[in-house]
Amino acid sequence: MKKPRIAEWTALRGIAFLAIVMQHTIAEYIYRADIEQPDSIMLTMIYHLTRFGTPTFVFLSGVMLFYHHRSTKPDYPRFIRKRLGDIYMPFVVWTLIYWLAVRIFTPAFWSAGIPDFRSLIRELFFPQTGYHLWFVIMVFQFYILFPLFLAGAKAIQRRIQNASRFTPMQVMIGLILLAAALYALLMKWSYYNMGGWTESLSEPWSTLLRYRSYSWIMYWFYFLLGAVCAWSVDNWRSLITKILPWTICLFIGMYIWLGYDVLRGSGDVVNLNISTYLKPTTFLIIMAQMLMFYGFLVLMQGKDTKFQHLLSWIGRYSFGGYLVHALVIYAIAYVTRPLQLSGWHLPITLLSFLVTVVMALAISWALSKLPGSRFTVGLMRKSSPRPNPSVTADKRNSPQPSPSPVPIRSRGTSET
Repeated sequence: MKKPRIAEWTALRGIAFLAIVMQHTIAEYIYRADIEQPDSIMLTMIYHLTRFGTPTFVFLSGVMLFYHHRSTKPDYPRFIRKRLGDIYMPFVVWTLIYWLAVRIFTPAFWSAGIPDFRSLIRELFFPQTGYHLWFVIMVFQFYILFPLFLAGAKAIQRRIQNASRFTPMQVMIGLILLAAALYALLMKWSYYNMGGWTESLSEPWSTLLRYRSYSWIMYWFYFLLGAVCAWSVDNWRSLITKILPWTICLFIGMYIWLGYDVLRGSGDVVNLNISTYLKPTTFLIIMAQMLMFYGFLVLMQGKDTKFQHLLSWIGRYSFGGYLVHALVIYAIAYVTRPLQLSGWHLPITLLSFLVTVVMALAISWALSKLPGSRFTVGLMRKSSPRPNPSVTADKRNSPQPSPSPVPIRSRGTSET
């Protein structure tokens, strides 16, 4: 039997998608030479409203995997084959598209004879032209290792249930806080220490540290949090709404701090890398934002509004939108980069964001209706019901109501 659909997960995915598009749109404009300081500061402030985007996708990947497999052991070969089709094949397709899109407008590409396919192979491991596709490489590692995560989660659950001194909820909160402290320590090492380690270590360790943002190890806490949410959705909802005032306060405090930290550490040009994902203070604002938005979505339950329908629709097509949105930004930048935008960077950024969201989601929706949509946007086309010939004959020959046709099994969507 199908598990109940959890509405806030799809809506949260939609919000995370919007945050990521805003991040990448800001990055296109904030480093331009003609930007004025007021625009630069305002874009920095908006940027810090979006830091939860990518980690929330990791959280939701953990939520979906554990929710659907917490009581059953997945058939690993079939499980991996499905994820290869739903997640990895779209990555390969769009890696090729971005590789071609950047090169076909370069005269050297046509005069060089045989294209340099070594650069394409490198893109499959270290995406540069499709700069956002690194996320697919990173999150797919969680799919490969999922049986190990599931076994560990079940072992921890058994120990929690056998605890006698504290309630299961108290033990779970304690474990979450311990894991958060360990993860914050990892972020401290990543931001302040690993740069120096990279210079002192030999290969391949220096390369692994240099590309540490591609590794699941740097995002494991969000995946773990997804498992906690999926294991007991009602308890999670109750906890998140209870701590909502605290997460709001934490968000406000960290929002002020991160803005000050970036402006203090930047020179004439704002350096957004100061608030990278792999930093302890950024981890705090990410957690505050993610839990805060989750709490708001829980409180909105039961209110069937157009806004909720819109978020759910965005969430459904968010993976395809994520894959294609950078291409839309490239197309807009082709028009805006030659222009003198001094004093207009903030409104142009907001306008570019709206155009990118609309175009990316429209392309994702359109591709989902075409054959092969699983390999382009990770969505399966819905099959239209076919008439049952025997039932049709019964309707012609018998006045009695005929039995309904066998229902067509619906096909699910991929997790982002």
